[in-house]
Amino acid sequence: MNAIPTHQLNDGRSIDAIGFGTYPLKSDEGVAAVTSALELGYRLIDTAVNYGNEAAVGRAVKASSVPRDEITVTTKLPGRHHGYDETLASFDESREALDTDVIDLYLIHWPNPSVDKYVDSWRAMIALQKNGVVRSIGVSNFTEEFLTRLADETGVLPAVNQIEMHPYFPQEALRAFHAEHGIVTEAWSPLGRAKAIISEPAITEAAERHGVTPAQVILRWHTQLGAVPIPKSESPDRQRSNLDIFGFELDTAELDAITALGRPDGRLFDADPNRHEEM
Repeated sequence: MNAIPTHQLNDGRSIDAIGFGTYPLKSDEGVAAVTSALELGYRLIDTAVNYGNEAAVGRAVKASSVPRDEITVTTKLPGRHHGYDETLASFDESREALDTDVIDLYLIHWPNPSVDKYVDSWRAMIALQKNGVVRSIGVSNFTEEFLTRLADETGVLPAVNQIEMHPYFPQEALRAFHAEHGIVTEAWSPLGRAKAIISEPAITEAAERHGVTPAQVILRWHTQLGAVPIPKSESPDRQRSNLDIFGFELDTAELDAITALGRPDGRLFDADPNRHEEM
């Protein structure tokens, strides 16, 4: 299997070009899945308070033969904990659940604009990073407007914005904004959770030409566009296949054909961050 490339973050740290998603894996099945992923070579592990599996991820990381400093553990602040003091308290709970001294990447899960406390939470996260208990800070599901407000009011842009991204929703405008401002794009549900996507001719034909699976084509599309996909799978065979995407390269025509699958109603559900909020 080819080595995994990395992305340089705007804070000087780096993350792998592909990660491992853990939603909705919990308890022993979550421990087993993360343990398998680490053994296979994943080093970027994604969890969240609202996934209810921080403890399972922590158990797997703790028991792994992989040195802790080689693993990037990501977790996310839930909407019900927005606010400066609330964020600090929530962080302590996450750190305890994960059984770790330092959280490598800490994200605001949703902006929840009607609550209007995400800037306060961002200030708390800046303080946590300065105190050395968080290595990198970022957000999830933020639009250009919300990102700009963070920069305007605190002077600090996120290192990462984890967003819905897949061939039916390629997020071209937001990715361009990220690239312009040094923000790494992470992609949740990178395969779209839809069988229809992997049956698209643009994807199946590319898979046949390169001798790979449709899922590998989609994940390679992500990485060649500069995004970091976070696929989830309990199956070790599928985990291995999802990771083995750096031994081939899509050409420009193939990339463009997959991106052209984007559609106005391409979201998996009505998760427009201007309206959709999660506590």
